Amino acid sequence: MQKITPFLWFDTEAEEAMNFYLSVFKNAKAKGLSHYGEGSPGPKGSVMTATFEIEGVELTALNGGPIQDGFTPSISFFVNCETAEEVDALWARLSEGGTPLMEVGEYPFSKRYGWIKDKFDVSWQLMIGTQSQPGRKIVPCLLFTDAKYGWAESAINHYTSIFPDSSVTFVHKAGPGGPDKEGAVQFSTFKLFGETFSAMDGSGTHNFSFTMALSFMVSCDSQEEVDKYWDALTADGGKEVQCGWLTDKFGVSWQIVPKVLMKLINDPDPAKAKRAMQAMLQMKKIDIAGLQKAYDAQ
Repeated sequence: MQKITPFLWFDTEAEEAMNFYLSVFKNAKAKGLSHYGEGSPGPKGSVMTATFEIEGVELTALNGGPIQDGFTPSISFFVNCETAEEVDALWARLSEGGTPLMEVGEYPFSKRYGWIKDKFDVSWQLMIGTQSQPGRKIVPCLLFTDAKYGWAESAINHYTSIFPDSSVTFVHKAGPGGPDKEGAVQFSTFKLFGETFSAMDGSGTHNFSFTMALSFMVSCDSQEEVDKYWDALTADGGKEVQCGWLTDKFGVSWQIVPKVLMKLINDPDPAKAKRAMQAMLQMKKIDIAGLQKAYDAQ
């Protein structure tokens, strides 16, 4: 089971975005919708989350209302394609209402590559041939820019030290005399819980960074697991936010979520679900015992 899920925060377009991505990718399927209930921050009965899978990777889209800082290219999704025709077909669909960040074409690192921001502002890097042989088609990529340029290697080492079944699988660094600072990570892949991620340093001026619009949700089996990952990711300058959200010392957003949370807040008994939701809204780190106490209250 996938332990870390990319989590996309929309205003009200979660279901629309899911349906768009399901139409773009061949190997895609809807996994389910959840809805706001009594006492929730969204309108009762409206879609809260839309969960879907593309190319074997599960993603969740949230209708969270307006967000101050939306999606940026600081987190994008690599799509490892087999042919130039596949790149072009995906480019054609994802560019509908979107904005090219790097035009599709031939580059030194790939015979066919393009970087596109789709109509929802989510960023995709489409390419054939990778140096890393990641073993999966969709790979989340972290881009460290501006004041965070040069932080990629530290972030990789930090994350792989926290999560089990983790390793650094490929790192290509800039050498002397090039446009990038010597030692900057030009491309990398690493695994967390056996799942592949990528990280890069981006030279030059970009004027964007990580935001809460795209976070990573860690599914936990116990309070012990919640505590472990929460403490590790908020250490050394990380910040607690609310409702299981945090930003780590690099500015990347995470959600540390016990599996039981969704069961309680989606209980068919609206009174129980409301009590669990109200308790969760008062928390920063999720306290399973506190949720259960509120859920069981009469």
